Amino acid sequence: MTFVILAALFSHSASAQEATQSIAPFPATGKPRPRIGLVLSGGGARGYAHLGVLKVLEELHVPVDYIAGTSMGAVVGGLYASGLSANNLETKLNKTNLSDIAFDRNERQQLTESQREDNYQYPIGLNAGYGDGKLKIPAGLVQGNRLLALMQNWTPQLPGNINFDDLPIPFRAVATDLGTGEEVVLTHGSLPRAIRSSMAVPGLFAPYELDGRTLVDGGLVSNLPVQQARDMGADIIIAVNISTPLEDAANLESATSVAQQMITILLRQNVKAQLALLKPDDVLIEPDLGDISVTDFARGKDGVAAGEKAAQQMTEKLRAFSLSPDQWQAYLKAKQPTRLAGKLLTAETRIDTIDITAKGRVPARVVQQQLDVHVGDRYDVDTLNQDLARLSTNGDFKSVTQELVSENGNNILKVNAEEKSWGPQFLLFGFGMSSGFDAHGDFNLQVGHRFPWITASGLEWRNDVILGTSQIKLHSELRQPIWDTVGVYLAPYVEYGRRRSDIYLDDSSPGADTLPITAYQLDTSIVGADIGVPIGRLGEFRAGINYRWFHGSPAYNVSYLQLEDSGNVRINQATAHAAITIDQLDDPLFPRKGYYLYANTDLALSKTDNPYNQVSVKGLWATSYGSHTFNIALEGSGVYGESGSNPNSFGTDGLGFTLGGFQHLSAYATNQFTGDYLLYARMTYLNNLRKFTLPGFTSTVLGSSLEIGDTWIERNDFGHGPYKKSVSLFLGGNSLIGPLYFGFAMAPQGVWNAYLQLGRVF
Repeated sequence: MTFVILAALFSHSASAQEATQSIAPFPATGKPRPRIGLVLSGGGARGYAHLGVLKVLEELHVPVDYIAGTSMGAVVGGLYASGLSANNLETKLNKTNLSDIAFDRNERQQLTESQREDNYQYPIGLNAGYGDGKLKIPAGLVQGNRLLALMQNWTPQLPGNINFDDLPIPFRAVATDLGTGEEVVLTHGSLPRAIRSSMAVPGLFAPYELDGRTLVDGGLVSNLPVQQARDMGADIIIAVNISTPLEDAANLESATSVAQQMITILLRQNVKAQLALLKPDDVLIEPDLGDISVTDFARGKDGVAAGEKAAQQMTEKLRAFSLSPDQWQAYLKAKQPTRLAGKLLTAETRIDTIDITAKGRVPARVVQQQLDVHVGDRYDVDTLNQDLARLSTNGDFKSVTQELVSENGNNILKVNAEEKSWGPQFLLFGFGMSSGFDAHGDFNLQVGHRFPWITASGLEWRNDVILGTSQIKLHSELRQPIWDTVGVYLAPYVEYGRRRSDIYLDDSSPGADTLPITAYQLDTSIVGADIGVPIGRLGEFRAGINYRWFHGSPAYNVSYLQLEDSGNVRINQATAHAAITIDQLDDPLFPRKGYYLYANTDLALSKTDNPYNQVSVKGLWATSYGSHTFNIALEGSGVYGESGSNPNSFGTDGLGFTLGGFQHLSAYATNQFTGDYLLYARMTYLNNLRKFTLPGFTSTVLGSSLEIGDTWIERNDFGHGPYKKSVSLFLGGNSLIGPLYFGFAMAPQGVWNAYLQLGRVF
C-alpha cells in the first residue's frame, strides 16, 4: 500500500510524447511498440513476489515504461524505477532483515542506558503519554524511521526534490489523505519519502505528513492502481495482484481477526474496481502465496519463487512484448536518467547549507551537536543516516530525517527532528506475579513516569512506583545534564519503600512449603544526589552520597533478632554510594547473546549503633547456537569493614541478603535463606520453539536451569559448603504483559516446587 503526493500532471503529456518518440519499432509489426505500464499492488511481505515477476520480465526482455505501485508495491516499484535491477534489488533484500527495518527494531545495545534501564524494568511494551490534559498513545506502533533511512541509503544518487517522470522509469505511488479520504498521487519530491509514506498501514505505521497533508496507506482507495498507469500513458498493463485472500468465516475467532477481515474486504472491493479496467491484451499475474502473511518478511525467498512461477505461467502472453537482444540493449541504455543530468548526487557533492528544524522541546543545537557534519563536507548519506539513527534511538524524537535538495544551485541539507506526538510526559508499565504450589503468591504493579526536556538545558523528571502485596516503593529523581556532549548528569533523588520480608529458622526443614517463623516490616527513606557518567553505549557509572532512615519491626511480635526494643531495627546513617551498570544483552527477558554486569557498594559515613558497609556484584552472560541458548548468571554480596565483624550488622535492607524463589534457588521458598554474605550461580539452557508458539506469546522457549548458592551470617563461614542446589524445567516466553514462566523445580532431600511466574524475579 502506498502514499502519494498530489501534483500537477500538466508536464506529463510532454514527457509521454518524448517517451513515445524514443520507443524503437516493435519487431513483429515494424510500428512503435506499445508502452507498457507495470502495476504492483500492496500486500506487505507478500510483495517479495513482485521481485520474482520482475526477474522473469527481464529474462524475457519485456520492457517497462511506467510503474505505479501501492505499499509494498511502491517499495519494490520505486526502487526498480530508480535504476536498481531485479537481481540487484533481490541481493540487497536478502542481506537485509526487512522485518526489523519495517518494524523499527533497533539493536538493544544501540539504545542509551536510560532506555535500556526502562526496557529492563518495564517489560510491557505499551507506549503511552500525557499532555494537554489527556492520556495519549502513538498514532501508529511503528514510526518508519529505519525504512526511510534504508530507502535513502539505496537511492543515494537522488536529491530530495525531483520529478518522478525523470527517473529511469517514470513512477507513481498512491496514498490516502487521512483528513478527506481522497486518493493522493505522488509525482515529485523525495522518492524515499514517497516509499515511506506508502507503508503507512493505519494502526501499524504512523501517518506521514507531506506538504501539509496527513497521508496513510493508499490501499484504502487503490490497492492496485491500474488507472494511474493508464493516466501515465500505458497502452498495455501488466498488473501483479498480491492482495491477501479472505479467511473462512469459521476461522475468525477474535476481534483482531474480524477487524483484519473487514480491512481485507475493503481492499478487495477497490481492487475489483481496478481489475475491471483491464483490457483483453493486458496481463494479470496473481501469485499463489499460500499462507505467507503480510508480516512474514523472513519468507522472502518463498515470495520471490511464487512470483517467478506465476510470471512464467504467463510466458506465452508476455513474449508478445519481448524485444530483440539489440532492442533490449537500446532500451536499457535509454533508461539512463538523462533528464536528471546535472542533478544527481555523487560522492563529490558538497553541502552548501545546513538547515535544522526541531519541532518540540529539544533545541536545534542538540541535534546539531549530535551530527558530525559541517558546511563544505561531502554528502555521505550512509554516514549521515547513522548519525540520525543514534539520534532517533535516544528516545527524544518520533522521527529524525534528512534530505539534500538543490535550490538555485545551492545544495541544502535539511534535517527535521520531530518530538513524540504522545508527550511531553510518558508512562511506562510493568506487572509481576509469582505463585507457588503452596497457594501463596505475590504481585507487583509498576508504573514509571518520565518528563524529559522540562527546560532547554535538558532537565528530566523521573518517577517509579511499585505497588504490590509485599512491597510499595516510590523513587523520584531529577536528571540535569552538566555537559551537553558528554552526557554527564546530576541526579538529586528521594525514595521511600516499605516491604514485608518473611523470616525462616536456619535449622528448619528446607522445603518450599516451609513456614516462616515471623515476618518483618521494613521501612526505608533515602535522600541523596548522584553524578551519572555514561560509559559510551555500554552502560553508566553513578556515584554520590545519601542519608538513609531504616526501621524494621516484627509483624507477629516474634523477634528474630535478639536486640533491644523487642527486635526492632533502626539504622540512620549517611552513606557514600557507587554503582556501575554494563548492559549489552540483546533481550532483557530472554537474552540470546550479550552480557550484563551490575556492581554497587555503600560505605557508611556516619557513626551509628549499627553501621553497615556492603558490596554486591551480579552478572549474566548469554550465547546462542541456532535455536539453542546458554546463559550463566553469577552473584555475590557481603558486608565489609567494621560491619563485617559486627554481629548486629544487617546488610542491604537491614536484614541481610536473601536467596530462594524463582531463578534464585527455585525449589525453595522466596527469600528463605538470609545472611550477611551470599554466593549464587545459575546455568540455564533455552530452546527457542520457533514452530510452536503459545497463544498470546510473541515467542516461546523451553528451558532448564541448574542453580547453586548459599548465604552465611559470619564472615569466617563465607564460601564454606555444603551449598544448596536446585534444578528446574520450565516453559516460558514473551507475552504482551511481560515474560511468563510455568515451571517445576527440585532440590536434594525431596524438596520440590511448582511455580507460575509473570514478570521479573521479586
